[in-house]
Amino acid sequence: MSMVLREDVRLTVAGRTDAGVHATGQVAHCDLSAVPDGFRDRLARALPPDLRVLAVSKAPPGFDARFSAVRRHYTYRVCDRQWAADPLRRVDTVTWPRPLDVALLNDAATLLLGEHDFAAFCKRREGATTIRELQRLKWTRQPDAVLVADVAADAFCHSMVRSLVGALLAVGEGRKPVEWPAALLKETSRASGVSVAPAHGLTLTRVDYPPDDQLAARAHRTRNLRTAAK
Repeated sequence: MSMVLREDVRLTVAGRTDAGVHATGQVAHCDLSAVPDGFRDRLARALPPDLRVLAVSKAPPGFDARFSAVRRHYTYRVCDRQWAADPLRRVDTVTWPRPLDVALLNDAATLLLGEHDFAAFCKRREGATTIRELQRLKWTRQPDAVLVADVAADAFCHSMVRSLVGALLAVGEGRKPVEWPAALLKETSRASGVSVAPAHGLTLTRVDYPPDDQLAARAHRTRNLRTAAK
């Protein structure tokens, strides 16, 4: 972007995904002195082929791509039938070597919903809270034998979604009991027994924001570190 605009640009994104994770609904903002004509097309010519800016618009007052967000949505795709793994989806779908039970996955996922300290599932960062409100975590099996997890929360810690998925896959294949992932919420540091699911199965699909007149207030509130729920 700096190359196109010929000025230093500081970009703020809604979700800082791990290396290898995809995003189809990423949102970003930056402060510019002016937006040139044909800006989106010029960016397309400058960006690598796996990255595109789909829309450019002037942000309303108080908007912050990261701190104004009220919710992030992710999906995780895994195929547990190796014969059915579509070669054309190999970049966004994990092929799993053992059968997974959807009912077990959802039973375990339901116990994780709500506001908790997800320290057991996060890579802790200095000065950052690991308390999050997990609002949705539901698995469905698609007709093509792919299992899709729909995940939503007010925010996510580093590697949180992949760690949650890794723990649930252990339940889905019968290696761990349904109650095991939720029991880890009592931990105050990352749980060594949780495997992090492969990055390429995860995609950031959408970011939700409040009405324009609430953007600044939301950003201010989000910047304040949350403390444990009573």
